[in-house]
Amino acid sequence: MRCYARVVALIERLFRRDAETNTRDACATASDPRPNDGCLMSTAEYKCDVVFRISSASQLLVGLLIATSTSAFAEIRADDCARAAKYSESRRGVSMLMMQNGRVIFEHYANGGSARGRWPIFSGTKSFWGIATLAAIRDGLLKFDDPVSDTITEWKSDPRKAQITIRQLLNQTDGIEGASRLQRASIRNRNAMAIRLPTVAEPGSAFVYGPSHLQIFSELLRRKLKGRDTISYFEGRVSNRLGLGRLNFKKDSLGNPLPATGFELTAREWARLGELVLGHGNYHGRQIIPAALLREAFAGSPANPSYGLTFWLNQQAPNGREADMERMLDLPWQNAQWTDVCICKDAPPDMVVALGSGYQRLFIIPSMKAIIVRQGSNAKFSDAHFLRLVLGNGG
Repeated sequence: MRCYARVVALIERLFRRDAETNTRDACATASDPRPNDGCLMSTAEYKCDVVFRISSASQLLVGLLIATSTSAFAEIRADDCARAAKYSESRRGVSMLMMQNGRVIFEHYANGGSARGRWPIFSGTKSFWGIATLAAIRDGLLKFDDPVSDTITEWKSDPRKAQITIRQLLNQTDGIEGASRLQRASIRNRNAMAIRLPTVAEPGSAFVYGPSHLQIFSELLRRKLKGRDTISYFEGRVSNRLGLGRLNFKKDSLGNPLPATGFELTAREWARLGELVLGHGNYHGRQIIPAALLREAFAGSPANPSYGLTFWLNQQAPNGREADMERMLDLPWQNAQWTDVCICKDAPPDMVVALGSGYQRLFIIPSMKAIIVRQGSNAKFSDAHFLRLVLGNGG
């Protein structure tokens, strides 16, 4: 209420006319360009000034609305989380964890889930490998816009593949076939298979989701490491620093990891990635990734503004069309329309998401200092409805 009172006082001040100098006798007429002695302004000037004052008042009101909206988002309530947990549980949810300002404010397990029970996060694994990429850039092994063909030299003779950059591998706009078959356990050498995959679109022109892109990155990183083990590098730079052990890398016969999927984590373990993001690359006092590098992961591409470098984005909220990202990914890549879509209109646009199939979710909202983990079995589920419940907008 104090904010409202201040704004009202400011608006009154904007429109207050001086009782002596703006009287009818003191002020000039509109046809007389020169104000009479003692008059602040002519009638014409006064009209212009009123327009300016109305504009200024409007800006104050807009600022008040923004401030009010932000304060409404500031604190997530446990009873709203309980409603969201009930909805999640009814859709085969096994866990829900809510952290804000560095502490757990709500935790719920159901349908066989438990605080110590690890659960597959599927494609949520990709975001951890995105962090490993940032670590490799920090270590000077590569740069975002380096051509992949500088390292995978077999591509130099292919006009399309020669153009592909590391950034395009990470945001899945390299134009290479998605190739979900790479996830089969029977494949002896996934890396070799991945780099031989054909292109289906010009680099940068389309978002083609699948495991191929990070599998190619795995081969690029292997060559950059010059004999050092890829998994050991990941553990040293990412998972060990987050206190995550015993991860399933789904290795092929040659020991190559499958970066697209495979990790199983408890809700609290997955939340550590969220803490790293909220800490601008710092986890519990240790700077794992430079803040400026981490920001690069949250920039979309022209082909898909809702996907950064292994993280999903809500930056087209509140005006974008709400979309079920999993259903969108089930469409042929040529039919999916990624412009003007968001995960939830009522969630802040700075929300970023690590997303796994079956509605495994790590929602990270920097403006609220909030982390929300949702895990479960595949069932009909709505991210937007769930988030509205958490944020107290679900009715």
